[in-house]
Amino acid sequence: MDVNSIKSITHYFYKLFVELGWDKSSASLANVIINTTLILVATYIFNRILRNIFKSILGVIVRKTISKFDDHLFHNKVFLNFCHLLSVFILKWVLPLIFRDYPDTKDEIDTFLNIVTVFLVIWLIRSILLTVKDFLKSLENFKDKPIESYLQVFLIFSWGIGFIIVFTILTGKSIVEFLTALGAVSAIILLIFKDTILGFVASIQVTVNDTVRIGDWITMEKYGADGDVIEINLASVKVRNFDNTITTIPTYYLISDSFKNWRGMSVSGGRRIKRALLIQATSIHYINEEELEKFKKYQLITDYLEKRQEDINTHNKKNNINKEVLLNGRNMTNFGVFRKYVDAYLSQHSAINKDMLMMSRQLDPTPQGIPLEIYAFSQDKVWKNYEHIIADIFDHLLAATPYFNLELYELPTGYDFRELSKMNPTYKN
Repeated sequence: MDVNSIKSITHYFYKLFVELGWDKSSASLANVIINTTLILVATYIFNRILRNIFKSILGVIVRKTISKFDDHLFHNKVFLNFCHLLSVFILKWVLPLIFRDYPDTKDEIDTFLNIVTVFLVIWLIRSILLTVKDFLKSLENFKDKPIESYLQVFLIFSWGIGFIIVFTILTGKSIVEFLTALGAVSAIILLIFKDTILGFVASIQVTVNDTVRIGDWITMEKYGADGDVIEINLASVKVRNFDNTITTIPTYYLISDSFKNWRGMSVSGGRRIKRALLIQATSIHYINEEELEKFKKYQLITDYLEKRQEDINTHNKKNNINKEVLLNGRNMTNFGVFRKYVDAYLSQHSAINKDMLMMSRQLDPTPQGIPLEIYAFSQDKVWKNYEHIIADIFDHLLAATPYFNLELYELPTGYDFRELSKMNPTYKN
């Protein structure tokens, strides 16, 4: 259908009303109102029919195809936004012909439809970008990448260009004039979009340096964050804490502040165990023959004790050491034997990674006793299982300590004071 045919159709009611005796002004106004109503109703019906076609036909095609990209197109309503855009194009084509006798109104409608077209194009671009994001997130190589940050950058540029075009449509000024005026207020714009600019720069640095990925466990005490990263966007990073609360951290602070990323532990061969037992200093002593024979019954250190005692006896005899005094010469202590027991116990524990560093070590004495630290790595890095492994190890070691005539340090309790008062009636608690 050509333009002349459409003009003839839109003039039909005008001719009809004139033939019925109406004055030209009233006939023209009634013609415009009726035609506008009809075209709006027709466009709405066309839009609904087109949407139903897309939903039914394309929906079937999308479900049958192997590729997931068209599924995301359908889910993000790309076809629906395209239908809206087609409907506006129809109005842009027909309405100026209907209002040709009202040039001022025609210009205003044309301006309005141009602005609506700009926003619909931006919305269509947004739907396509969301589709690309969802498709990339479904790929294994992109699951931990901050795609949302780049999506937001493209959207900001799209909206920025859109507002520039709307400004030129409303004012009739060229884009060059707008950009010239924009330069004069650039300082204010930079101040308004400071966080966005910082977030954009931070997002690039986080990605390039591979500082944080989606799924990483991070700890940032300043913001109370201790959990898994679930989203990285232009302005913020969302962390789901282990109590299921959500902490939002400005993206920029991931490069300006200190935080702990546990990814290294997750990808390594084990999770570190670093915990100490506090041994009462007064319970540490040289072991005598009776204790030695008792300790030899502990299978994990039997071979060690026999070999060690043989080396000590050889050394003492060679140097004519007077062993009537236990202090003289070389001796073993119950604390040293216990350390060897701990090493042997860790080396045979099924949950400990034997390929990583594993040891027990004595730390500096403290007012609370002598710390014996266990340093090893569990094979299982899942938090719940990791805690169970630590509990299993230390349950055993806490129970084993008295077997070496050692005492664990513990602050006096009310029970201790009551027992003391029973033993000494003159003692006043």
